[in-house]
Amino acid sequence: MSGKLFHIRPVFVIFVELNRSFMKSNQVTITDIARILGISASTVSRALKNHPDISEDTKVAVNELAVRLKYQPNAVALSLRQSRSYTIGVIIPEIVHYFFSSVISGIEDVAYDAGFTVMMCQSNEKYDREVANARMLLAHRVDGVLVSISKETTDFSHLTMLQDGNIPLVFFDRIVPEIVADQVIIDDEEAAYKATKHLILKGRKRIAHFAGPANLLIGRDRKNGYIRALREAGLPFDPDLIIEADSFEKAHIAVNNLLESGSLPDGIFTTNDLTAIGAIQSLKRKGISIPQQVAVVGFSDGHFSGITDPTLTSVDQHGYEMGTTATRILLDRLLSPGDEYLPQTKVLTADLVVRGSSGE
Repeated sequence: MSGKLFHIRPVFVIFVELNRSFMKSNQVTITDIARILGISASTVSRALKNHPDISEDTKVAVNELAVRLKYQPNAVALSLRQSRSYTIGVIIPEIVHYFFSSVISGIEDVAYDAGFTVMMCQSNEKYDREVANARMLLAHRVDGVLVSISKETTDFSHLTMLQDGNIPLVFFDRIVPEIVADQVIIDDEEAAYKATKHLILKGRKRIAHFAGPANLLIGRDRKNGYIRALREAGLPFDPDLIIEADSFEKAHIAVNNLLESGSLPDGIFTTNDLTAIGAIQSLKRKGISIPQQVAVVGFSDGHFSGITDPTLTSVDQHGYEMGTTATRILLDRLLSPGDEYLPQTKVLTADLVVRGSSGE
């Protein structure tokens, strides 16, 4: 078979065999192709892999028929033979969030280029949902997992469970210092410092921080960056101006409480853009001009930042780059399993994008 073209079967016979294949199952197999062409299944397999022992005529005949029948390799059988599913799991807090959707785009671009499928899971910021996601990915035998933890997560046993199952983890954005694993982050403290310092340079002397949950490292880091900027500028630190408000709705409540207390700040630095937009809307409804009376800075620089009124000054987290970087690290782990495991932390640079809400 290696040097000679097999005898092509009559067209009528091939037509009958084609009909039988499609009647039997929608999934065409190597055995179907072999039977139709009158050759062995092993010859078909080698022809599809462009094996040098198979003649060019045979390769052409096999591949043309495979295309005609819309043959697809059996991914389950392939994964069992290679002890790999060619699937990576992703656990993400919110797909609708612009930053996380940017991360997903980066993940998918790198994964698909490498021949991997992405299984996406959304925790909706719920611990129980995150645990269920982790168990589902383990049951589906994914090769590795990219994860950003939910706001509620304080117990990480479901994540160490994945590692115990020899599934490597790469954390991004919201990381878990207690777990030894690769991670991709921005310098949240430095980014918050830059944002707060920008407000100070604009002449703001009483700046509030609408903060994220204290259990998240990013929330603590952004608060610390805010405090560092105030102290460096010699401005008084008022703990009452640090308010846990990390959503559109909570921003409304926080602004209303500040107005009722009669101690409205002249600047607000928020932990994300939706919170900043909520603050802007609430202030404008109360007749407060922005940025003249209160300057506002957000965090993540999403699509809405450029279309708010006024446009929103925000920290660009470079979500797409974070997604591509985290995925490349994970694929390196998967494709070089024999290398010594030394967890790495990749820190990306965040940029402050100045717009109208802080006074350009």
